Amino acid sequence: MSDKPKLSLIVAMAKNRTIGMNNTLPWRCPEDLKHFKALTMGHHMIMGRKTFDSIGKALPGRTTVIVTRNTELKVEGCLVAHTLAEALKLCAGDDEIFIVGGAELYAQSLPLVNTMYVTEIQQDVQGDAHFPEFDKKSWREISREVRRQEAPQPLAYHFVTYSNTL
Repeated sequence: MSDKPKLSLIVAMAKNRTIGMNNTLPWRCPEDLKHFKALTMGHHMIMGRKTFDSIGKALPGRTTVIVTRNTELKVEGCLVAHTLAEALKLCAGDDEIFIVGGAELYAQSLPLVNTMYVTEIQQDVQGDAHFPEFDKKSWREISREVRRQEAPQPLAYHFVTYSNTL
């Protein structure tokens, strides 16, 4: 077992890879938010500045690392980095680090992550932010949980875990 931390990505995306609209989630799925919290609790979460702005605050019980080009940015209760590599260094000592968005950070981190936790929304959704294309053949599905909700909006979704480790 290596002492290198597990680098994971967590995302909710529609069938057409939409992940956002006007810097918000284009659906309301309380169970997905609970799933996100359960997985990331106690860990470092690396996010872009726009993703941080959409959340609006550091999430309790986790260490927020914001990646930004703005060298002046300081956010109370958060760590700030200017590259993904710098952000990863700030997470030293964590056994699992989460990339939580947005689209640009997902694209940069996709070649580096070994696990993807994907909430697959079972429909196409209009949006202005999309998850990058990736080769599904290089990922192995290790779990799938089929879910459905009626409120706050009717939605079918799956919690899927993918791994690219042998």
